[in-house]
Amino acid sequence: MADFFPDLIVTNAKVVTINPSNRIAEAVASKGEYIMAVGGTAEVSNLAGPNTRTIDAAGRTVIPGLMDGHAHMDREGLKDVFPSLEGCRSVDDILNRISTIAGNTKSGEWIVTMPVGDPPYYWNVPGCLAENRFPTRQELDDAAPNNPVYIRPIWGYWRHQLPLESVANTEALELAGISKDIDPATSTIEFEKDATGELTGLIREQHFMPVAELGYFQMAPRFTHSDRITGLKKAMGIYNSTATTSILEEHGAAQELISAYQAVNAAGDATVRAHLIYSPAWGGAQEIDYATIMQNWTAWLGQYGLGDSWLRVGGMFTDTGMDADAMFRATAAPYTGWSGFNYDNGVPQNRIVEFMIEAARNGIRLAVIGPRFLEMFHEVNRAIDITDKRWIIGHLDTLNADQIQKASDLGVVMTTHTNRYIYKHGHILRDELGPERLNDIAPVRRLLDAGVNIALATDNVPTTLFYPIWHVVSRWNMVSNDRIAPEQAISREEALRCGTMGGAYLTFEEDRKGSLEEGKLADMAILSTDPLTCTEEEIKDIVADITIVGGKVVYERNTKI
Repeated sequence: MADFFPDLIVTNAKVVTINPSNRIAEAVASKGEYIMAVGGTAEVSNLAGPNTRTIDAAGRTVIPGLMDGHAHMDREGLKDVFPSLEGCRSVDDILNRISTIAGNTKSGEWIVTMPVGDPPYYWNVPGCLAENRFPTRQELDDAAPNNPVYIRPIWGYWRHQLPLESVANTEALELAGISKDIDPATSTIEFEKDATGELTGLIREQHFMPVAELGYFQMAPRFTHSDRITGLKKAMGIYNSTATTSILEEHGAAQELISAYQAVNAAGDATVRAHLIYSPAWGGAQEIDYATIMQNWTAWLGQYGLGDSWLRVGGMFTDTGMDADAMFRATAAPYTGWSGFNYDNGVPQNRIVEFMIEAARNGIRLAVIGPRFLEMFHEVNRAIDITDKRWIIGHLDTLNADQIQKASDLGVVMTTHTNRYIYKHGHILRDELGPERLNDIAPVRRLLDAGVNIALATDNVPTTLFYPIWHVVSRWNMVSNDRIAPEQAISREEALRCGTMGGAYLTFEEDRKGSLEEGKLADMAILSTDPLTCTEEEIKDIVADITIVGGKVVYERNTKI
């Protein structure tokens, strides 16, 4: 008889089901991984058996688990692998911290730290230091006279401002083969020199993805397979804490990241469902037989890919071209640093449509960054129908009316990057485009009205999806302190639907998750605040009090629930 009782019931809640009618219920019951019933508190509570766990939500709001469409989730768990310089407010602070580290490090061993500045954005560097400069190699020599020292650059997409800057002491520069007499490997790298022509130790880069760290400092400590496994488990907990229960790694996953996910899932430690788009490594080769490769890869990348509801690998990320920076970074392969994707993933521009047609022919859907690919998708569609394949365009920045119509006609699905294009850089786009094109900036309202599926995404800056939910509702810009293209705002209900059902549709799982309905996966969160009724400003600060994935509590804040 016990087999008929639910394992878990959440009662006395405001259950925002996100079903087709936007039903609001009071309780949810689950059995195993699936939802057994949704309804009133009394009727659902009557289903309880002797071993049913009942959670009284005390009036709190329950929503389906959120899905991050462009997460880079693993990155969050790697941020404490190397010593932090957070909180340093002067060069002396940095030197004292490095000196302390040196005191606990054997002679000759590397000292590698996180970047100068404070996470998550690392704003105002080196302006955050009293001297308004970085430490020099000589100062680092004095702080750690027996060790090579390297202060890493940021991952540039945390801040979206150039340049990236890192600092090495004399021994680290020598081990990396960097001297005052050599030219940098690529045009984006600068080795700063003082008035006498000597290296200061500062390495400046005009690229958002670090180049020198991967190309020159391959002998320095870096993220290990164990680091990635441990970090991934930690990151899942962080994402769970703000109600995220599923992610898509749309920018692609290299084998070292796939292996970390496989290890976490094999151990039964996963608390976030993941769909990984594959990141190929072409190695700069030009004469690749894409037709044969796609035929060989269709068995595991084609259609929905291989895996289960917890971990699936399917589809392929692509870009155009491979510049000198990408190839220099790729010399570190199979190591990928912060990215988790391969840097040499580009296809020659003159072969990109051919490549895409072969992918379409073999049922391998593609994920790309930016609306510039719409014309290429259109050319592919003339040869092979992709209108029901849900090819993905990420990092939604600007789209005009013609592009929106084309996206709708092609059945393209899109993910946002509101953290950049509304919140941090929206004022810049507004100035560049002028008033006549204002509504081309992250035009979520127009896209939804045109029938384009939109999923929300964090890009890991910060990790909570309630920031993008707030962005698409408020259109708020942190620099100008006003609203960017307010006509493109959507309702709170629509924003929640983008963050739940929009994400499920992205991975062909709209019949399995994304709403709280009988028979769907029991992925849900009890929230600290009701996103439908709180003040607009409060939306971004919402957290989960309890997060449930597959009917099991995977995160529980210290609350009275």
